[in-house]
Amino acid sequence: MTGLRDHLHGLWLPLVTPFRDGRLDETSLRRLTRHYCGQAVDGFILGATSGEGMTLREAELERLVAVVREEMAAGGRTLPVSLGLSGADTSRLKERLDETADWPIDGYLIASPYYVRPSQRGLLAHFEALADHAAWPLALYNIPYRCAVNISNQTMLRLAAHSNIVGLKDCGASREQSIALLRDRPKGFRVLTGEDANYFEALGDGADGGIVLSAHVETATFAAVHAELKRGNLDAAQARWQDVAELTRLLFAEPSPAPAKYWLWRCGLIDSPEVRLPMVEVSSELAATIDREIERRTRVAA
Repeated sequence: MTGLRDHLHGLWLPLVTPFRDGRLDETSLRRLTRHYCGQAVDGFILGATSGEGMTLREAELERLVAVVREEMAAGGRTLPVSLGLSGADTSRLKERLDETADWPIDGYLIASPYYVRPSQRGLLAHFEALADHAAWPLALYNIPYRCAVNISNQTMLRLAAHSNIVGLKDCGASREQSIALLRDRPKGFRVLTGEDANYFEALGDGADGGIVLSAHVETATFAAVHAELKRGNLDAAQARWQDVAELTRLLFAEPSPAPAKYWLWRCGLIDSPEVRLPMVEVSSELAATIDREIERRTRVAA
């Protein structure tokens, strides 16, 4: 395992959780892990939104982490792993931190409390209590359109001063707020965008990387966008981005991660596009659109 603070940058993949006949599909999970460990990926998020973490039982989540670690060890490449946790009860989340403290992870990605809409003082107290309690470092997840509350920059900067809070997945939906945070953040506090469609823009604004569902597809191109920008090759980065920008819309045309799972199934990386209710598999119309895009990219690659 690795130090999360030193590795929270670049292209992170919020790995989908494959299911088959209602169960965790370990065969497909091993295949996914082997495949993406061979790509230019800098880390995995497991069991978060894209991984349908809120539908996973604790035993499934623990097995998910174990299988990914086993496949990494077998393949000889170790990537940092963060576990996605969420909830609206601080006390229960502290229990979850205890229950997962000895799992082979490097940190946590923890979203704001959903539904209850705490004040900024409440958010500050909530995240500080978790950071004080956690055995592993925390990255926070600001996504107000899911949680109905926005972590203000004033609150975030206070949290960034905590020794056990190392970064942020930024889905704040305000470029102005994001730019101000990037300007004012303390040294070593990492900010990764979680908005796939804004990946290029956020990197240009100074984000340290992205946690990008769309990078399940054309992974090398998403990684190249980041690499070219780091080298100062704006035109090359823009050209690579244009090749995948439409994917970030297509893979969110219906609730995620169903479109990505359908794509991965069609390409043979998972054995079923199955999702768990209340998610449903993609419509026949979107399936046909994805099929056409896969065929187009296959022809271009040939």
